[in-house]
Amino acid sequence: MTSFDTEVVPDYEEPGPTVEERYADRVRMNVPATHNPKLRTVLELVNADDDLYGLWLAANVTAIERLGMTDHGPVHVKIVTNIAVRILRLLMDREVEPAIVETYGLSRDDAEIVVALAALLHDVGMSIHRDEHESFSLFLAHQKLKEILPQIYDHRTATFVRTEILHAIIAHRSGGRPLTLEAGVVRIADSLDMAKGRSRIPFEAGSTSIHSISAAAIEAVHIEEGDHHPVRLVIEMTNSAGVFQLDKLFRDKLTGSGLEPHIELEAKLEGETEKRLFRRFTIGRRDGGVLDERVEEELEGEPGEGDGGPEGTERGASPLDSDG
Repeated sequence: MTSFDTEVVPDYEEPGPTVEERYADRVRMNVPATHNPKLRTVLELVNADDDLYGLWLAANVTAIERLGMTDHGPVHVKIVTNIAVRILRLLMDREVEPAIVETYGLSRDDAEIVVALAALLHDVGMSIHRDEHESFSLFLAHQKLKEILPQIYDHRTATFVRTEILHAIIAHRSGGRPLTLEAGVVRIADSLDMAKGRSRIPFEAGSTSIHSISAAAIEAVHIEEGDHHPVRLVIEMTNSAGVFQLDKLFRDKLTGSGLEPHIELEAKLEGETEKRLFRRFTIGRRDGGVLDERVEEELEGEPGEGDGGPEGTERGASPLDSDG
């Protein structure tokens, strides 16, 4: 694999009820790793691990099937891992040194191991519950790291690598406080899986939250080498509702991540008119007096009058300031 896979949006088919059917069409974890034999070994071990894949599948049972949330399973994990390693490499190319190099004298390849495994394991706690899932991820990841790391490192080195990975996992939570570059990278990478593919499942099921609607407005996320900063993020939107993803969700993750001095962001509203994301939103009572919210969506509809913004909205760019 020679390029990063940061926009995997496969056709979603509701999984069958059996264990075998849920394991069908398995998503393989791939990251460009030609120069890093340790990372290649990690990916081989991860892709051969049925138990870990089962945790990712169970995370999506919690997120999508039981809570109607966005994807937290194998596709999300693959995207976040690719984004995280891509950002880390851009930072290191500009001589921004990872914590594991500065603190323990390990290599940049080892920093990639920290970032990749933290990204791969950051949401496994969703297999138990959404509430406090970052904490649940810690003890599940700890067990998994005790299996993986001794196949790459001696016992002493594995201990320090494991603690760095666990720190990055817990620091991705809301209000988390990353203390290392690697933890900040994972926190940012998680927030950048915001494109429309992640929201499509709950949105088409009738979710009316600002999270699903705003994510449906994000066409693509591009990660590039910046002109003035090591990392440049370019966000393509089809509707200005996508600003919520940037101004609320991404800004919250960026603030306190430690990466504020290293990232520049530009958001572009594509097209001459805005894409209509839904036809009608209603709040009312169902039978039995239960409050109900309904949305008639039009994800593939033609833009036009009443499309959530004035017709003829001009394409433009708005940089996101990290100062709040």
